[in-house]
Formats: sequence, C-alpha cells, structure tokens
Amino acid sequence: MITKRTEVSVFGEVLFDCFPTGEQVLGGAPFNVAWHLQAFGDHPLFISRVGNDDSGKMILEEMHNRGMNTSAVQVDAEHPTGRVEVTINDGEPRYDIVADSAYDFISIDPLPVTDFDGILYHGTLGLRSHTARHTFAEITSNEGVRIFLDVNLRAPWWQRDEVFGWLYNATWAKMNEEELRLLGEPATDVRQQMAELQTSCGLEQLIVTRGGQDTLIRTANGKLHSLSPQKVARPVDTVGAGDAFSAVYIHGLLAGWPVAETLRQAQRFAGMIIGLRGATTTDPLFYKDFISSLDYRA
Repeated sequence: MITKRTEVSVFGEVLFDCFPTGEQVLGGAPFNVAWHLQAFGDHPLFISRVGNDDSGKMILEEMHNRGMNTSAVQVDAEHPTGRVEVTINDGEPRYDIVADSAYDFISIDPLPVTDFDGILYHGTLGLRSHTARHTFAEITSNEGVRIFLDVNLRAPWWQRDEVFGWLYNATWAKMNEEELRLLGEPATDVRQQMAELQTSCGLEQLIVTRGGQDTLIRTANGKLHSLSPQKVARPVDTVGAGDAFSAVYIHGLLAGWPVAETLRQAQRFAGMIIGLRGATTTDPLFYKDFISSLDYRA
C-alpha cells in the first residue's frame, strides 16, 4: 500500500438511477461532488466501490475520461454496482435504493492512502452498512481530517443517534430545512433550531438550504449569513443542485474564500445546474464558463 496525503477526499456511493423507460443516469451525491471538484481542478480522491459488471466498468471509464483518480474505487466480485429503482405511481416518483450494493462494502484494506488529512466529504447514505461505517471510522481517525457532512436522510437508511455521532465529528454540516426539523429540537424559528444544533454538536459552520428561499449559514461565533438564490432563467430540473452547492462550498474552503463569497458562488453554480438535465455534465465549457466568471480571488 502506498502512503500519501490528499487535500480533499470524497467517500460514499456511486450508482445509477434506473427508470421504467430503461434509461440509466449515473449519479450518487458523493460521485456528483467528486465530479464537480475534478472539473474545478481540485483533484479529489473518490473512495467508493463498484461491482465487477458492465455498470461498474462504465463508471470507471467515465472517471478515466475525466482524468479522475480511480485508485480508491474498489471492484467487488460479489456485489453489484449500486442502483436506485425509480417507479412512477400516479405521476409521483418512488425510489428503491437497492441494498447490499458494492458501495456498502467499501473496505479499508485496498485503499491507496493511509494518511488521510485535509477535507473529507461524505453523506449519510454511504454509511448505511456496518462495513462502510468501519472503513469510514478508520480513515477519519487521523486528527488532520476535517469533515464536511452532507446530511441526506433517506428512509429507512438512517438512525438518529448515528447521524448525531457523525455530526459531532464534523467541522461543517449541510442539510435542508426538513432534515433540520427531523434532527433539531422543536422550535418555531429555523434560526433557533440551527443555533441549538450547531452548539450541541460543536460545528464550525452549519449550512441549511431552503429550496427557493434563502440559504442560511451559522458560524461558530453565532454570525448568520443569508442569501436568496437568483431566479434561474430556464430551469430544467433540480436534480443534483445540492451536490453542486456542496462542491463549490468545498472548493471555496480549499481556496480560503470568506463565508459570504463561498455562499454566493455555491448558490450561483447550483442555479447553473438547475438549468441542465441531471446533476452533472461532460461539457468542459460549462465548467470553464463558471470558473472564468469568478470575480473573487483569495
């Protein structure tokens, strides 16, 4: 095993959303975040696991085509590549996040890195299995790791006490308003809920997205940042908008941007993604346009 350091790592699921039409869309929040970070030039180490099947081979090929580091993507001979079965009932989509997928069995043994530090992004879905939780605990045992937790509560794949355990270990945490309601103490005001949750968990920053309303960020000193998203001229869908926000937020942390600027750029990029079909794009000009339009330099 090679021991080396990495500035930013991403841990968790990569999967295909499988629709009744036969269409399969590559995604998974951690994969989407890693994809964006690669396009921003941050060269993330993506830690995941795929099956030894056509879907797994397709994922590795897509990563290779984008110049992404595949050394921490394990190939599982026993479990299939992750997938979400999407069904439509009375016009409403329903999602079956298939259990015992390859990413549930991410192992510590084949990983190319033993000395993790820097920023490590993860969600909650990718830790639904004992094996993944054990591996995650191993790679975050280094005190140099600072964790960005993207809370994504997907029933039945979460337990309140486990989520709080991850919140206590996180430096930054992001969630939507409904997730804050599920985790926080009863309160009439979202800002009060944020203050109580952040204080109890010792978070440096708590980020709460609220759909079309303003996103709120509360810092450790109690300062509250708020910014409403700009109207998207030609919205297509909101798939992956939260992942886009997280990716730019991490990019801003790496670059040393102030909180207000990081929030502004994260919301702007999320709005650009809403103008696309799906969570990511292979068009390099899309990312080039975003990066070239950055009017802030740390």
